[in-house]
Amino acid sequence: MELSTFLEILKESGITLVVDVRSRPESIRFPHFHQADLEPSLRAAQIRYLHLGEELGGRPDDPKAYRSDGVVDYRARRKSYGFRAGLERVLKELETHNLALMCAEEDPLQCHRFLMICPELVAAEVDPVHIRKGGTIETQHAAEDRLLEANDLGSHAGLSLFAADRTAALETAYAAQAEKAAFRVSPVEIERWQS
Repeated sequence: MELSTFLEILKESGITLVVDVRSRPESIRFPHFHQADLEPSLRAAQIRYLHLGEELGGRPDDPKAYRSDGVVDYRARRKSYGFRAGLERVLKELETHNLALMCAEEDPLQCHRFLMICPELVAAEVDPVHIRKGGTIETQHAAEDRLLEANDLGSHAGLSLFAADRTAALETAYAAQAEKAAFRVSPVEIERWQS
């Protein structure tokens, strides 16, 4: 995506703060999304920039965030002090800003932003929306319905009289999707971190 298109979408969406949740705020495919280039471009567009990749990123440096097979454990990560501090910062910023969480993936189902951060925002009674390609808006509920469908739990999609059933199905679907999409390192790397 061109930077001008990105800035236009942010402006049209009323975004006043971009919270970058990439662990490494850079892009090989789109160098204009490197933090050093992006931050001044946002500032020129009168949009603030905040990097919370250490707290909310999908590639944490903490070896406790990884299972023994090298896959990031989103449930464990959500319980960490750093993640909780990052989430609190986002909630505080929401009091005065219309903000966008920015990561590298366009499709929420492939991104830790949706799989790790959004469940906690929903629990805090925030209703995220996802700005998709071309500026299309996808609601959290619609993304969750796609998640349920993608994980063979489509009977719980849509409106339901049984919210507890949908909640349990979503937890299963989030875990299954994270298994497919979460960042992973070699188990040897995990062992090296722990020694």
